[in-house]
Amino acid sequence: MSTRYPFTAVVGMDDLRLALLLNAVSPAVGGVLVRGEKGTAKSTAVRALAELLPAVPVVAGCRFSCDPAAPDPGCPDGPHEAGAGAERPARMVELPVGASEDRLVGSLDIEKALAEGVKAFEPGLLADAHRGILYVDEVNLLSDHLIDHLLDAAAMGSSYVEREGVSVRHAARFLLVGTMNPEEGELRPQLLDRFGLTVEVAASREPEQRVEVVRRRLAFEDDPAAFAARWAGEETELRGRIAAARALLPRVTLGDAVLLQIAATCAAFEVDGMRADIVMARTATALAAWAGRTEVTSEDVRQAALLALPHRRRRSPFDAPGLDEDKLDETLERFKGEDPDPDPEPDGPGDGGPDGGGPGDGGGGPDGGGVPPQGDGPAPEDVPAPEDVPAPEEAPAPERAPAPQQAGAGSGSGERAAVKAAEPFRTKVLSVPGLGEGAAGRRSRARTEHGRTTGSTRPRGALTKLHLAATVQAAAPHQKARGRTGPGLVVRRDDLRQATREGREGNLVLFAVDASGSMAARQRMSAVKGAVLSLLLDAYQRRDKVGLVTFRGRDAEVALPPTSSVDAAAARLEQLPTGGRTPLSAGLLKAHDVLRVERLRDPSRRPLLVVVTDGRATGGRAAGDPVALAARAARLHAAEGTASVVVDCETGPVRLGLAGQLARELGGTAVTLDELRADSIAGLVRDVQAGQAGHAAQASRRAA
Repeated sequence: MSTRYPFTAVVGMDDLRLALLLNAVSPAVGGVLVRGEKGTAKSTAVRALAELLPAVPVVAGCRFSCDPAAPDPGCPDGPHEAGAGAERPARMVELPVGASEDRLVGSLDIEKALAEGVKAFEPGLLADAHRGILYVDEVNLLSDHLIDHLLDAAAMGSSYVEREGVSVRHAARFLLVGTMNPEEGELRPQLLDRFGLTVEVAASREPEQRVEVVRRRLAFEDDPAAFAARWAGEETELRGRIAAARALLPRVTLGDAVLLQIAATCAAFEVDGMRADIVMARTATALAAWAGRTEVTSEDVRQAALLALPHRRRRSPFDAPGLDEDKLDETLERFKGEDPDPDPEPDGPGDGGPDGGGPGDGGGGPDGGGVPPQGDGPAPEDVPAPEDVPAPEEAPAPERAPAPQQAGAGSGSGERAAVKAAEPFRTKVLSVPGLGEGAAGRRSRARTEHGRTTGSTRPRGALTKLHLAATVQAAAPHQKARGRTGPGLVVRRDDLRQATREGREGNLVLFAVDASGSMAARQRMSAVKGAVLSLLLDAYQRRDKVGLVTFRGRDAEVALPPTSSVDAAAARLEQLPTGGRTPLSAGLLKAHDVLRVERLRDPSRRPLLVVVTDGRATGGRAAGDPVALAARAARLHAAEGTASVVVDCETGPVRLGLAGQLARELGGTAVTLDELRADSIAGLVRDVQAGQAGHAAQASRRAA
């Protein structure tokens, strides 16, 4: 077994370590979501936590970790007699982003179930994680169907596996811990709310602390066993403190004044539902126990709010998580009652209260922090007490778009500063014609593991979705030859049929936005940005990847490479200036290059090109007629069958219809800016499909 990096050797990251330790003290807090940039030791800290958790008593031989004091009456390995059991270390089970549904929830042996009526069940990761930690690295990249199972298990504390009328249920209560990089996209709101706490992490900007991080990491990689042995004493002391805080937790009281502060805080920040109130109460109680006190204070409530509320107050994917601390302090002060005095001699190992030293001399806890010093080595950063914990850092500001080029001589209209986008509106679906096989999502029709059954096929590999009728039909003609004598159906592997299903996929939506002088009228550009922002919101809800190409002056640029982070696309769009000529051909060619690369990276994800322009073509670096060059570039997309929509931004009483001509060259359809609103967009999918069909017919006529 590989040696894990010690928890007490982690440098800095006080909020993260405190949030993890609070969940170790009280698993009812509900887990932690760790948000932050890459390379900040998020995974290292989470994996190290499992070594600190107390051993778990289990029924000997039970694959589902039943508690011997109260075994699950419905356990598939049961029934169990209540009594003494065995102990095993607490588990941390990792759920890979690319795991299959059967790997997560377990699977049934369908052949035995049909032929013998036997529930032969192979447990999945949810069973392994019962009474332990379920860790998901890059949780925001998890497929929707896996998220659905996680939500069900988190809500009910159980996992159900059903295959054609044969079902198995087992307990699945676990501590959910996830890490994510916000640049790669946000979580679904339902899963986001299931995490009890959230913390933002970022690499330290202090050279001394960065040096210590590198020094410790290199020492660990050179000799993991020796490095772990050096920190063994501190790990043992911290493990003891967790056990003591767990023992103290049932004696911690939550007064009415404190409950009023919790309720007032949740109401002031307008969080949805009541889960935030409950999580805050549990977190504040765990904070008091961790500090060695038996009563909760206002400072505990404040720290609980900073950990439990930031991710619950988001109203759109473009809102950064965080709290207004001034507003928080005002709310707490307004509803402040009489704070109880801290226990003069708090319960806990040694003097582990807020004012006393922790186990050992100086490290585990005068500040409620819990990470003891490491003897003669460099002192680790203490995990602070509620009164010393800094507020979670604000999410890093979105990367600013590259500075716009100045319009040169002969470039047409001069450059104008970026204008604010108009209010976004609700759109209806734009979809890619045909039937795809891309990543699960909510936009275009596709063959998927989930959805309505449309037929059957022989399984390639493991059987996951049985088509019962087709299986029986395949086995029926052979029953006499197979010597069937009893009521059971004699089924062989060759008889099994996999159900083929149709659902929805996510697509790559690439926006090519005209930012030239002809688009620079403030009112028009504001409306254009509002329309694109609305489509970005739709892409977020439908689990698409998005990209942004802009063209102005003499060239085009990729303002945002394809990504799942629609808030990054929105930030680049907001900063987009306008001015200069209209290099339409350059924009289309740049979009073609982006799509070509993405087809190599992810060939199953089908693209949808959305060109936002008035159709004018007035310049660029390439020599020749700009209109002819744009038409030639458009035909490149049409030749590859790329689904496309042209959003016609031309306004005024006299219209040239250039955007419509561009749409015809692309083999797509054109809609006006006004038609993107509300019900006006309802016919757009129909138009895209009609445009594709018309283009195919036109190509056939040309070939004839």
